[in-house]
Amino acid sequence: MFAKDQFIEDCKVAAASGQVALREVVAEAVSQRAALMAELGEPQHAGITPLYRSEELTIINFVWAPCMSLLPHNHQMTAVIGIYEGREDNIFWRRTPGSIEAAGAKSLGAGEVATLGRDIIHSVLNPLGRMSCAIHVYTGNFFEPHEPRRQWDHETLQEQAYDIEQVRATFRDAEARFSAAR
Repeated sequence: MFAKDQFIEDCKVAAASGQVALREVVAEAVSQRAALMAELGEPQHAGITPLYRSEELTIINFVWAPCMSLLPHNHQMTAVIGIYEGREDNIFWRRTPGSIEAAGAKSLGAGEVATLGRDIIHSVLNPLGRMSCAIHVYTGNFFEPHEPRRQWDHETLQEQAYDIEQVRATFRDAEARFSAAR
């Protein structure tokens, strides 16, 4: 049975052993979808909800609004992503002289897990007409990383400083569009 506090403790222990161990903990959590949803609650709004935050580890519950898209960005730390409701489509990007270009994609459904290396650039889309939910575990402080993070404009693919407030606004705007369409 999923318990948030135990999951956090398990992630702390696993993070010390590496990304493979952390992936196993996240995979076990998202395999218990009903229990995870019961513990974290049915999604009511799109958003970024930190479950745990330290200099070494950040655990976030992401709720993606229907048809929401998040611009290409990097993390400057490794990450493990586990989907427990809906779908998360990731486009992976690689740097080119002066920009980035698509280099691959991975679609994750409920119960699936992906690991991202520290230098991965990706963008995220919820392709569904309903909320999607994911647990993301980062091996560092997601909100105040040691190295500056970067993001790329959706249209021009021009690089810029990562802006967490812009990301939060993207979630708010997506939530507003979803609410207005109901």
